[in-house]
Amino acid sequence: MKRLNPMLQRLEQFYEEMVQLRRELHMYPELSFQEVETPRKIAAIHRELGLDVRTEVGGRGVVATLRGGKPGPTVALRADFDALPIQDEKEVDYKSRVPGVMHACGHDLHTATLIGVARVLVERKEELAGNVVFIHQFAEEVSPGGAKPMIEDGCLDDVDVIYGYHVWAGIPYGEVRVTEGYMMAAVDDFIIHIEGKGGHGATPHVTVDPIVVGSQLVLNLQQIVSRRVDPLKPAVLTVGSFVSGNAFNVIPGTAQLRGTIRSFDDDVRALMEQALKEVTEATCRAAGAKARIEFLRGYPAVNNHAEPTKWIEEAAKPIVGADQVKPLTPIMGGEDFAYYLQKVPGTFFFVGGENSELNAVYPHHHPKFDVDERAMIIGGKVFLAAVARHLLK
Repeated sequence: MKRLNPMLQRLEQFYEEMVQLRRELHMYPELSFQEVETPRKIAAIHRELGLDVRTEVGGRGVVATLRGGKPGPTVALRADFDALPIQDEKEVDYKSRVPGVMHACGHDLHTATLIGVARVLVERKEELAGNVVFIHQFAEEVSPGGAKPMIEDGCLDDVDVIYGYHVWAGIPYGEVRVTEGYMMAAVDDFIIHIEGKGGHGATPHVTVDPIVVGSQLVLNLQQIVSRRVDPLKPAVLTVGSFVSGNAFNVIPGTAQLRGTIRSFDDDVRALMEQALKEVTEATCRAAGAKARIEFLRGYPAVNNHAEPTKWIEEAAKPIVGADQVKPLTPIMGGEDFAYYLQKVPGTFFFVGGENSELNAVYPHHHPKFDVDERAMIIGGKVFLAAVARHLLK
């Protein structure tokens, strides 16, 4: 801890620079798969720090490598940098300047945190027995995401362990939460096209009404979770869109349902997909309609490894206090950090960002989303402690 403390103190000295970078990114956000200036800025900073930099990794990713003064393992740290198609409604100086686009999830903070950590480690690189890989990932928000193509392009080559964090609006500032095993769900989406037979609203007997069929299908699909999934294994099926027709006295010919399935267990995930198809086909066939299903497999579940999770728990305690490090109740949101954990050991943890005094009380993906920027210091210090655990001998 004696060798780590100067690094933690040094990170605090970079805090204003981190805030400035975070706010620049917040003012000029870029959507998933459309990131141009953001990765360019990130790469330029890492080059100024003297790191080995690869750009366009997997598409738009940036990977910077710090080589320590002694041989040893390689630790990877990951941050994402894409924004969302949401109009920023906050009344702050750093409000988004790009109409209809904003950082409504905290990826700008993740990026600024990782660069702050890099600044600290560059100054101490001769003390490090091993290497640090800084993975700046594009397109976390939109499946198929940026993690998978970055991995395929070699971002995890020779990496022994990986860590990532997410600032979380629903957790009070000052807390760190992490859990071993499943912590975020697998995310699958579906589109169901129902083909009926349209006609006049006054003569339903000569039609096959896709609205009635679709309505019955929505109800039938709810029985998959309640009657076919083990109640001790979490699962969610939500139909979020039902589109059909546009006239009050016309029975349309088609309808479309769109929704999402969330799960943790691989067997439950497979069961949900198969049951969705069976229930849809049977419901439509019974009514004389036809169905076409598009099932879109998304991110797998985030499944934290035991040993790295324990290291993060222990690393965070002296930083925020043992009583502020708490287990995280798994959530049904998704994250493509899951792909990294399928390849190498690691863990993903949450850092609290909620602070009512700063009006940082809105949830992720909300037009007024914001968090306490000091969360960057906590996230960065935990990163530094994790690196020290592996590379300071």
